[in-house]
Amino acid sequence: MGLEDPKDLRARIRKFLILTNERKKKMSIKTLRKHIAVTATTALLVGVLSAVSTSVANAATSTTHPNAGTANIAEYSGTVVTSSTTPGSMMVATTSNTGTSAAVATSIDTETTEMSATCDSLDVSSLSKGLLQKDTSSGIAQTATVLAGGVLSLYSCTATAVSFKASGGSFVAYGLGNTGWTYNADNSQVWSPNYATAAGTGVAALWTAPTTVGTYTVSLYGGYYTNSAGATVISTATLGVTPPILAANITVSVVAASKGGSYEATESYCQAVRGTTASVSSNVDTAGPAANGESWSIDFALNDAYGKNLLASTALVATATNGALLAFGTAGSTPVAGTTSTITSSTEGDDDTIRVSQPTAGVPLTTTVTLTANGKVVCTKTVSIAGTVSALTIPAANIAVQDLSQTTGSDAWFTGDTRTGTFYVVATDSVGNRLATPSTLGTYGVDSATLGTTVTAVTFGSGNDLATSTSSTSVNSATVGTHVCAATAGTQTGVKITFTLANGTVVTSAPINLSCGDDAATYTASFDKAKYVSGDVAKLTVSFKDSKGNAANNVDQVGTHTIVVPGMTLVSASGAATTVPKAGSKLEYTYTVGQTAGKYAAVVDFTAGTTVLATFATVQNPSYEITSGGDTTTNADVLKSIVALIASINKQIQALQKLILKR
Repeated sequence: MGLEDPKDLRARIRKFLILTNERKKKMSIKTLRKHIAVTATTALLVGVLSAVSTSVANAATSTTHPNAGTANIAEYSGTVVTSSTTPGSMMVATTSNTGTSAAVATSIDTETTEMSATCDSLDVSSLSKGLLQKDTSSGIAQTATVLAGGVLSLYSCTATAVSFKASGGSFVAYGLGNTGWTYNADNSQVWSPNYATAAGTGVAALWTAPTTVGTYTVSLYGGYYTNSAGATVISTATLGVTPPILAANITVSVVAASKGGSYEATESYCQAVRGTTASVSSNVDTAGPAANGESWSIDFALNDAYGKNLLASTALVATATNGALLAFGTAGSTPVAGTTSTITSSTEGDDDTIRVSQPTAGVPLTTTVTLTANGKVVCTKTVSIAGTVSALTIPAANIAVQDLSQTTGSDAWFTGDTRTGTFYVVATDSVGNRLATPSTLGTYGVDSATLGTTVTAVTFGSGNDLATSTSSTSVNSATVGTHVCAATAGTQTGVKITFTLANGTVVTSAPINLSCGDDAATYTASFDKAKYVSGDVAKLTVSFKDSKGNAANNVDQVGTHTIVVPGMTLVSASGAATTVPKAGSKLEYTYTVGQTAGKYAAVVDFTAGTTVLATFATVQNPSYEITSGGDTTTNADVLKSIVALIASINKQIQALQKLILKR
């Protein structure tokens, strides 16, 4: 027998990770990591020390084992232990035991009709003693914690002879309906008779833990057989059967005293969720404020170091700042809204919730909720609930120039948005929280007294045209509006947008200016500088005007075009070939300036036109210069300087000669 193949070892660990994902929902991420580490170590030791066959790598079962303190599993769905198939499972009696001794399983039903799960009806009265923790697996990577001198009541299903083996402590084993067990000198290993029934037979054992604190292993092996002399021996390849199979393994921590009953953060969770959700131990809070009138749910489970609930008499106290109203309930449910900011309860804290509500409807709230268990702070969450609509803002950069006699906007006007309109409206509460504004909340409109002969109406859509998000980074946190223009270009000043709440309250925006313009008739192109140095960033602006010199509307497309800028590389553009102009009826293009010095002229050609616009008459050729930077002195400049220097020296010599002659 050789060492286990690394691929098989990885496969076995992967199977355990899948099983771990089904663990008790309130287990923390830190605890999962701890058990994964134990699993990997145990699997490695089994591979090196036990030298099991490759079939053992597939030994993980789908059985979910009960946790300590919960009822024994009533239906056994593990694989039967045989001498030639993959291993089965070993279960531990987990039912809470307040008595003075352990109890062994006395019956496991054997059925002949279920070949993959034949021992399914268990004696659920079996009891362990001193069991503090049991994980949810039943295969070769189990973990358990037991008090020193405690007893684990074990049971399994087998169609072959098996052996219980431990690195310490002692066994008393039972074949349910069978006899003939053989023990070694210190009772740390015991062999069963050869069970040959295809349907499987139940086996059980009591393992008494050592009184010395430490870590021990308790294992179940299959693949043994009864020889011609009636002795149970290990199989060998020469006999034509498989080697011993590791059917199950438990890493047992023996401790002097229990850590149970006291709060342990790594085994607990507390999460703040807007509204009501099913109990999920993600330990991740929902971001952003809740909507006006919506409550928060602070879901929590408080456990001890073994992942078990606290005592039912645990005193819970929750308090909230700023007058928030609290109420205890069950996670996943919606408790009746509370009436006070301090609440108490006597409970084990198992998958509970705290409902957090506004003290005054329509008024925004930010509150910090603190939960204590027996006087110890176990959870603190700060949450916000938005108020009702208090202000309307129309961002100036998002107001388009509407086309004449037009009632619709453009779906290309708003960057990253496919909705059609000419301006955005952002609704906020009294402290600036962005609000979604569904039709059930209220209705958008316009103060008709602020309209005139230029802008004759303002319209708003429904559904997704209304704000559906509260995130400032989402375009959907704004509502799309459209202004309707008459046949004459111009600007309507002082227009006010309104929002009428369901209770009749009207919120009015500050005055804004809404403009109307005809289709583009002319365009100009210019650079932001006349001269650039290599490495500069250049900006080309193309501006469009109607036939009367007003800024053209920017709801109609400006058409296909060609732009060639020698010596520069395009970085970004505010519009593609089919894009409408942006604010001020302009398109902007950003370039990086190259290394080749010289004087250039760009080609900006929109003369192809579109089906919407008439063909432009001329091509624009804005000019610019590029220099390489640094010392730009030419040979002519140097020669000129030398000539000037010689002339200056000659003058000084002549002056010196005159001075000498005078003397």
